[in-house]
Amino acid sequence: MVGGTYTIVVNLPEPETLTVGSLGGHELPAGACAYTGSAFGPGGFSRVDRHVEMAAGERDARHWHVDYLLGDTPARIETVARSPGAEIECAVARALAETGAVVVEGFGASDCDCPTHLHHHDDRDALVAAVRSAHDR
Repeated sequence: MVGGTYTIVVNLPEPETLTVGSLGGHELPAGACAYTGSAFGPGGFSRVDRHVEMAAGERDARHWHVDYLLGDTPARIETVARSPGAEIECAVARALAETGAVVVEGFGASDCDCPTHLHHHDDRDALVAAVRSAHDR
């Protein structure tokens, strides 16, 4: 299976309060969120399929921070960017933070020194453009 770095952009139709394991509570406004992760394990990008299933209500187990966003809210995945073979998860997360997207502190970044791997933006199109640009760098 091919793996690499991916970013999913989800639509959050209304404000939500998430309780995310040891991270505790997070207030998320309505808008678009971009979560960047890596998929270098044996399943490769099938991890993205798992996220889609979580968002569709087809899975219950929460393993990653993003599972709480996808499984506990009406958030739906709208766009997926993939960089096959590229280990650029942290670089993409840093690039998104530089665009003015709101940082959701600590989210998805428990195994690195990034402030976050989840960003929020009121303008979905601007966030999607920033995600594509970050993956193309």
